[in-house]
This record gives sequence, structure tokens and C-alpha cells, in this order.
Amino acid sequence: MFAVAIGPGSFTGLRIGIAAIQGCAFASGRPVVGVSALEALALAVSAAGSPGTDTRLGVWMDAQREEVFSALYAVAGAGPGASLEAIEGPAVGDPAATAGRWHHLLRTVWCPVAGDGAVRYRHLLSEIAGSPVFVIDPPPLAATMALIAGERARAGESILPHAIRPLYVRRPDAELARDRKRERA
Repeated sequence: MFAVAIGPGSFTGLRIGIAAIQGCAFASGRPVVGVSALEALALAVSAAGSPGTDTRLGVWMDAQREEVFSALYAVAGAGPGASLEAIEGPAVGDPAATAGRWHHLLRTVWCPVAGDGAVRYRHLLSEIAGSPVFVIDPPPLAATMALIAGERARAGESILPHAIRPLYVRRPDAELARDRKRERA
């Protein structure tokens, strides 16, 4: 079995990584398990002992272009056996807009937010929350992705290589440029 990060991330990086794993899997006749980087980040933080049991956890990855990839989870349990339920699934957007949306979801009690996007926009998070937000540096994700993939493979969730699909949460630059061109015409 092979594991591959399916995103979110850059279009080119995702396509190259997935294509490489697909080639290896086809050549060896093995199945593939795709793992969301946002989910892996949330589980890696949970496995490290934060944020605890039965709570919420936000993850922000720097998406470049002054945007963040984000997801908000309810975390049940702690450590390697923790499970996640999406409160807000994978998204991409302006950090201030994302924090504002989460402010309404979280009400007065903000949860910890993990990832390089959270580190980069730490002051913005605290400003919108109205108090300091606990920001967690991103841990290495490869081992967590391997653990997630192993669990999913044991649960029968591996698939044939051609069936892997990237988790794109941002529209491609080519589509955005085409739309801008149409708007000008």
C-alpha cells in the first residue's frame, strides 16, 4: 500500500506527488490511500497531546497569496486514537474573512489553531477573537500521514491508483485569469 498527501496545496505539487505515487502503485500492483494534509495536521497535533479530549481544533496552512487553507474540527479523544469530525471542512480564503467566519462559529471561546498559517497570522487571529488565541506550531506530518493511511488500509479504504483525486480547494490560476478576461470584455 502507498500513501499520498492529496492536498490542499499547490496544483503542480499535488499533481506531481500524486502522479509519482500512482506510477509506483501501478508498477507494484499495490493500492493507494489518500490523506488530507489538514486532517493530518489536526491529528498530529492531537497525537502530541494538544488540545486534549473532546474539544475543537482549527488548522490553518499558509496558502500563499495572502490566503490560508483551513479546516475546523471537533476532536474526540487524544493521542493516536483521536478522531475528527469536521465542523467546517477544507476551505481557502482571506485570513481575516476566515477568522471572522470562525468567530461566529466558535462564539466567545476560541479553540487552539495549528499550522504555519496560524503562526503567520497569529496577531490577526487574536485581534478578531478579542483575546490571545493559542497557536500551535506545525509538527512534521509524514509519520501521521503514514499512520492514518495504515489505519484506513486496514479498514478496507485503500483504492486503485487511478481513483486518487486531489483535494483542490482553490480554483486554478488559469480559470481565474479566464474569468478576469471575460469580465473585462
